[in-house]
Amino acid sequence: MNDSRKLPRLPSVKRLPSYLHELKLLRDNQQQMVSTTQLAQRLGLEPIIVRKDLELAGSPGSPGVGYSVLSLIEGIENFLGWNDETPVFLIGVGNLGTALLGYKGFIEYRFNIVAAFDNDPAKVGSTVHGKPVFSIDELAEKAAELQVRIAVLSVPCEFAQAAADKIVQSGLKAIWNFTNTPLALPPEVVQQRVNMAGDLAELSVKLSGKLYNNSEDI
Repeated sequence: MNDSRKLPRLPSVKRLPSYLHELKLLRDNQQQMVSTTQLAQRLGLEPIIVRKDLELAGSPGSPGVGYSVLSLIEGIENFLGWNDETPVFLIGVGNLGTALLGYKGFIEYRFNIVAAFDNDPAKVGSTVHGKPVFSIDELAEKAAELQVRIAVLSVPCEFAQAAADKIVQSGLKAIWNFTNTPLALPPEVVQQRVNMAGDLAELSVKLSGKLYNNSEDI
């Protein structure tokens, strides 16, 4: 029987990129060691949460000394699988898709959108922010050629399921869903949905003072 206690908790995993960003800033400033207290202050967390999160990196700290910045960076990148560049496809070159193609921050996490796909003949064959745009009908061929397993989905909501079906049929195994539509996917295909409306609702409620604190689930 699987022991769920051995599985990392999702909030801890979602905080790891923030740790990684802060650690790289410290590295660039020639800082070699860091304490949980320092990271907690930089990220607005409790030190005990930081200690539990950093257990995922597999880099033990020393009492009174702290953690090696370089070891933590390496441990987090290994845990997340970000030590090698991940090629990704983008599906849907509308306003949002175009913005995502131009976003430079992905490269920090070794996330490289290598090509985009659309069904608009006016866009197919063009280049957007240096990325080639292919017909959606070429998706399976390009996925096999470039060994891509992840798709970013940024089509209009009414086309989301049809596009997801095409992604699955083309052999990709994960979808980062930027649409507001929940997708029906086979169990072997994983999905991460970007919940912009939910995040906006939380921000609005926090601003109104209807939440007692700003703490996240731990």
